[in-house]
Amino acid sequence: MNVEMISIEKNQTWKLVNLPKEKKTVSLKWVFKIKYNEDDNIQKHNARIVAKGYSQKHEVDFIETFALVTRMETIKIVIALVAQLQLQVFQFDVKSNIS
Repeated sequence: MNVEMISIEKNQTWKLVNLPKEKKTVSLKWVFKIKYNEDDNIQKHNARIVAKGYSQKHEVDFIETFALVTRMETIKIVIALVAQLQLQVFQFDVKSNIS
């Protein structure tokens, strides 16, 4: 949990502001996960903090939203173009953990 909070602060994911009158805060939830390696031994423990955005109402609590999520159709089109044009694809994970 400490690593997640340090990462959020380091990446300036959010900033603390005063809550406007007559507005409710969005609750948060910790999600814990254990990752295992091929031998079924524990590789690491993950902790993520997520906002319960589903509790908000459009044009009451927010006006617009943005979520950086890629649709599977987009991935399929990109892979098809790569194959057609004989290009190379490089994939990598972005780690938010601090060292």
